[in-house]
Amino acid sequence: MKEFILLLLFCHVACPVRHSLRNFYTASTGVPNFPEFVAVGLVDDVQTEYYDSNTQRAVPKQDWMEKATADEAGYWDSQTQISQSNEQIFKVRIDTLKKRFNQTGGVHIVQVMYGCEWDDETGDTNGFSQHGYDGEDFVVFDLRTKTWIAPTPQAVITKHKWDRDTGQNEYLYHYFTQECIDWLKKYVGYGRSTLLRTDLPSVSLLQKTPSSPVTCHASGFYPNKIKLFWTRDGEEVHEDVDHGEILHNHDGTFQKSVDLDLSSVKAEDWGRYSCVFQLYGVMEDIVTKLDPKVIKTNWGKTEIERDGVKPSDLIIPIVAAVIAVLLIGLCMTARWSRLRR
Repeated sequence: MKEFILLLLFCHVACPVRHSLRNFYTASTGVPNFPEFVAVGLVDDVQTEYYDSNTQRAVPKQDWMEKATADEAGYWDSQTQISQSNEQIFKVRIDTLKKRFNQTGGVHIVQVMYGCEWDDETGDTNGFSQHGYDGEDFVVFDLRTKTWIAPTPQAVITKHKWDRDTGQNEYLYHYFTQECIDWLKKYVGYGRSTLLRTDLPSVSLLQKTPSSPVTCHASGFYPNKIKLFWTRDGEEVHEDVDHGEILHNHDGTFQKSVDLDLSSVKAEDWGRYSCVFQLYGVMEDIVTKLDPKVIKTNWGKTEIERDGVKPSDLIIPIVAAVIAVLLIGLCMTARWSRLRR
């Protein structure tokens, strides 16, 4: 029994994880009350540093990132200088792209996401540098060929120009396969107690009206490598199921919901359904049986309350404000990932 408990504990704290380091640059023009340049760094989807053209200073967003100065004296001064330099580069780049697309005024945005990934079990690594303009893919670095991919005709000029700079591309290959990975490992070491922890969620069953889908809502879990799904007689259900996105909570944990439409299911068959939550690295699932007695509802509220409440209002708690660049950048990550595949 002791050996089993030790094995369970080991799986909670030492199971392999694929770590990531992502940096987002956003340069904009024509956006009122918003910095013209913003740089954000994330490790394992946790924001670690921030810079914008108003403050002119790179700052840590996690206490454990202060440890970076132990490995590199003047680390934050160096990060500030890099961001200030990129700020000037991207101002010029916006002007260049506006001419390329025959644009004059209006709102325009240049975005870059670059970084690397590392599997702490297999040692497998990956690197990426992906550029976008006005919300669309522009150029993407192919790590295998050390060349650039141009998804749009306007990007072909840039692709040819950057492909000819073989020295820079060799440097990028070295950076993504070695230097970036080394820093990622250091960052993970700095924030080990935070990044490698596992937090189990509270799981609730929610329903707005008797005819609405039943929502299984898990909140407070970490990391975000999870699976949340409905089962019938122990088998996963795919029909009449609507999966929500994984969202951030204000405390750094995550939440997710999955809806099940029971309109065609007989009341006596409800007990055959369960909601299952699985967290990467944790052996035991959280299984919540579909029982009408445990479903939380807003039935019985006044007409004004019912008219003013959306389903999402029942399941999404207040979250901290996240800068627009991060939201836009994360959306672009999905599109760029599809492009890379």
